[in-house]
Formats: sequence, structure tokens, C-alpha cells
Amino acid sequence: MSDYAKPVSGGRRIDFDALSFRIVMTGIALMALVLLVAPTVVVIWVSFTSGYSLKFPPPGYSLRWYAELWNAWQLQFAMMNSLKVAAWATGLSILLGVSASLGIARSPTLTAKVLDSLFLSPLVLPALAFGLSSLMFFSMIGVPVSPLTLIIGHTVVSVPFVVRNTVASLAQMNPSLLEASSSLGAGRWYGFRRVTLPLIRPGIMAGGFIAFMASFDNVPVSLFLRDAATDMLPIRMWQDLEGRLDVTVAALSGVLIVVTIGLMLLMERVAGLSKRLT
Repeated sequence: MSDYAKPVSGGRRIDFDALSFRIVMTGIALMALVLLVAPTVVVIWVSFTSGYSLKFPPPGYSLRWYAELWNAWQLQFAMMNSLKVAAWATGLSILLGVSASLGIARSPTLTAKVLDSLFLSPLVLPALAFGLSSLMFFSMIGVPVSPLTLIIGHTVVSVPFVVRNTVASLAQMNPSLLEASSSLGAGRWYGFRRVTLPLIRPGIMAGGFIAFMASFDNVPVSLFLRDAATDMLPIRMWQDLEGRLDVTVAALSGVLIVVTIGLMLLMERVAGLSKRLT
């Protein structure tokens, strides 16, 4: 009889190696879950405080700081800038990412592999290093920082998400479908519009959603490539917290958390987001 297993009632055996592995992994998973969820819970909890500063636990509870968001014009201005930049970056990322995916997916050539690595390189490069190098590059070619440079920088860091999800969708598509449409007289554009695009649409939507969130929440690129008149929401929130611990930032964080969860549920319903992230 194995030293690692002992008989129990009914002739069943307990594998203590497997049992200890499950216990350890379950404990690690629970710790990771607590570390990820606890800060979010604390932020939402504090956002309902009746006090004038961030303090946990709150001395009382009120919705006053959520009402204050209607008068927080600086946060509103920064949010509109972030939404505009994220929308432009997402649109350009989808256009470039889908085009690149169609060119490199299923291609066995060395060029396709190099291009695939090139498009995914912004995910490997540290964000601060990319932001600083982008600022130096634009300075060398004589382009001043502006909303345009901000959109370009956000597009570069957002394209990999679209490429990764679109390539995965193309890899799952049956190539015989395009061959069948071609044999029936369909051209390349018609086959892409009526066959390829409907099949890879969930992957494009998932990649676009992740690209939008990555652009909206980006700090390093925005920090280096924005001008003085372009205030971005993550930077504005950080400045308000660093300077005066504004409780309005906690209320705004609560709104962003709820909206993000709602968008994730919507994307899960429409595009199966969780399946494409695993």
C-alpha cells in the first residue's frame, strides 16, 4: 500500500498529495481574491462617508459626495477628455489591429511572426519607459505634445489587445468557409464582409472593449504626452488625492467601478468576454 494513501470506508483512498495541493492552491486563490477585492470594497465604503476627508471606517454615511460630482467641473472636464481620447484610440486600434490580424494570422512566414511580436511588444515594454521614449521621439522630430500625440500613444498601447483577440478568433475560424464562398463567386471583400467579419466580430468587440479600458485608465502615456490644456481623468484623480484627499474622488471611483462591472457583464453577454480572456 502506498505511503501517501490510506484506505477509508468503502474501499476509497485519499491521495494526500492531491489533497494538500488543493488546500494550498485554494488558500492562495482566496488570499489573492481578498487582496484584489478588499481595496475596491473599501473605496466604495468610504465613498458614502459623511465626513470631509477620507477616513476608514467612515464616521457616518451620506450620499453628499455623489451629489457633489455634479459640481466637480474639473473632474467632468478630465473625464470628457479621457472619453474622447479613449474613443479615438479604440477606433484606430480596431482599424489597425484587425488589418494586422488578417495579415499575420495563419501565416507561417518569418515576417508574420516578426510582425506579430512587434504588435505585441507594447505589452512587454514598461509603460513608463514607453511614455518617456515616446516623448523623446516626438521631441526629436519636432512634434509638440498635444491631443494628437496623446491619441497616437494610447493607440500604440491599445492595438495589442485587439490583435491578440482577433488573431485568436481567426485561428478558430474554419478556412473552408472562405474557400466555399470563393468557389461560389464571392470576392475577397464580399467574403470578408459576409463570412469573416461576422465570425470574428466577438473577438473584435472583446479586444476593443479591453483597448478602451486600457486607454481610459492609462496614466504613464498620458503623463508624458498630454499638454497643459489636456487634463486626463486618472491624473486629475491622483492629483486630487495627493493634494487634499478629496472624498469626491472616492465617489467617482465608486461610479467607475459600477459602470465597469456593468460594461463587463454586457460584453460577457454579447461577446463572451471571459472565454476570450482565458
